[in-house]
Amino acid sequence: MSERGACHLAVDIGASSGRHIVGQVVDGRMELTEVYRFENGLTHQDGHLCWDIDALAESVIAGLAAARERGFEPTTVGIDTWAVDYVLLDGQDRRLGPCVGYRDARTDGVRDELECTGVLGFDEHYARTGIQYQPFNTAYQLCAQAREDRSALDAAETLLMVPDYLAWVLTGVKAQEYTNASTTALVSAQTCDWDDELIERLGLPRRIFQDIRMPGESLGHLRPELAERIGYDPEVLLVASHDTGSAWLAVPARDERAVYLSSGTWSLMGTELRAPVCTAASAQANFTNEGGYERRYRYLKNIMGLWMIQNVRRELGAQTGAAPSWGELVEAAEEARAAGFRAVVDADDPAFLAPESMLVALREQCARGGQPVPETMGEYALCVYDSLADDYARAVAQLRELTDVDYSSINIVGGGSANGYLNQACADACGLPVYAGPTEGTALGNLMVQWIASGEFASLEEARAAIRHSFDIQEYLHS
Repeated sequence: MSERGACHLAVDIGASSGRHIVGQVVDGRMELTEVYRFENGLTHQDGHLCWDIDALAESVIAGLAAARERGFEPTTVGIDTWAVDYVLLDGQDRRLGPCVGYRDARTDGVRDELECTGVLGFDEHYARTGIQYQPFNTAYQLCAQAREDRSALDAAETLLMVPDYLAWVLTGVKAQEYTNASTTALVSAQTCDWDDELIERLGLPRRIFQDIRMPGESLGHLRPELAERIGYDPEVLLVASHDTGSAWLAVPARDERAVYLSSGTWSLMGTELRAPVCTAASAQANFTNEGGYERRYRYLKNIMGLWMIQNVRRELGAQTGAAPSWGELVEAAEEARAAGFRAVVDADDPAFLAPESMLVALREQCARGGQPVPETMGEYALCVYDSLADDYARAVAQLRELTDVDYSSINIVGGGSANGYLNQACADACGLPVYAGPTEGTALGNLMVQWIASGEFASLEEARAAIRHSFDIQEYLHS
């Protein structure tokens, strides 16, 4: 008879959708079941790109109810989302304004203002926090909010990152989880706690920042009215609530010389370290030291990722009335390659962050570089895939230099790990074998924290070992 452990629930929310994934350990093997899915996206509100945070909260609750309808009553639940975005609450726990999204333009020029006025130079900022420059870092978002209208900050008593806010909706407990808090660029890379001097220099109210808590800690059970509504009362655990932090946990690395690549809307490429790298060379290369499980450091670089091909697919669908499948995009890319098309762009160019048209942005960048301009579906797809592979190769070369490690492999998790063409292109560009899978990296990492906290795995190492015999891992050798 199979030995089946208790079930747990990962709420995994990305920029375009969210899923509720039930996880169980059966005879030492991990089993995942999706029980609910919902849409997400940015909308225009009060002149900004914003998340519908109320709809997200309702979807989280609806997914908890859906789990029971599917025959599951999870004993624990954990929430992960993207990073950097936040919600402000006043003294009566009323939300102050919308939840502005990181692709909004309000942070334009903030870094330059801080440097020109002598408040904070990026070199010092990086040395203190180890967090790469991104125009949408929470520190810059808060400065932008103060610049536009400081009234909400003055009235605020609490800042919660998006997954912390959703956990508060469920439990009534306010906490700030470490992996997501680290992305604010307000947490010391050395102490793993808020940098009070930095917060003061930026003119931000210290009172709004909650005590930082670590993945695996319990927030308690649901608010009574929610438990009654869904029909059961799971314990809410803090997980690695930054989705990349969860995805990093699910990398079945074979040794300590593995490069990790979380491939989704963003490509996050790097490795796992026990100490941060906050050198000037690291800052110039724009690598980041984000917080990880057990106070590890996710030393990585943000690359634009599948956001580019997602937009290409959406725009082509709008033109033809039916979006091509992912398989059709790969097949068309292979045909374009066989026909001799070759054009690459810098995937990290800000032109690709939030263009009105990704197709136009790709054409303009190719023309500007004197390269063939894509015209067909296959040429657009090939341009994106080859550009990402080239970017991966640059990141691996920088990683070798910055850490003085000779890496042995690249391990890809997340939805992008199912793209065989991109996996092979990555192996060829980087000159390393690629191990691709599992595709459910983020939800799996979320569940791993719950399994470890519940005693079903004794350690992260034991849980990672279980991944290798629970999921199909594909190998791609470089040519």
